[in-house]
Amino acid sequence: MLDQCDSASFNAGIGAGTCTTAGSVTLAAFNAELAAGQTVAAWKFDPATVSITLGGNILATNSGGEKHTFTEVEEFGGGIVPALNTASGTPVEAAECKDVTDANMIAPGGSMRTDAETKVGTHKYQCCIHPWMRETVTVTGS
Repeated sequence: MLDQCDSASFNAGIGAGTCTTAGSVTLAAFNAELAAGQTVAAWKFDPATVSITLGGNILATNSGGEKHTFTEVEEFGGGIVPALNTASGTPVEAAECKDVTDANMIAPGGSMRTDAETKVGTHKYQCCIHPWMRETVTVTGS
């Protein structure tokens, strides 16, 4: 999980502790890029696609300055922040995001490991805060 939030502008504009790094994207630039293209390039899962074998799992690490989630969803959709959903063109919240709590948040520098994948096929993960942050995981049988 990556982002480039500028702590001075994000903390002043959203609230103290929103961003813990001195990234290169101000809150104004973030909002302008999101309004222009429904995404912010520096806020992403990297890589956006990955393949693992059955029984494998994923270690998702937050290398950014804001909290994120790494939530498996049936279908990509919006997250828990209505204004970001509207701005990103995903006004309908993904069903799985409705159950997200503070316990699901991955703080900057933190990690979480997914459960072992038990089903071959395509699995979708998204951030339930920044819904354009997505990863598609292909699980193969061998």
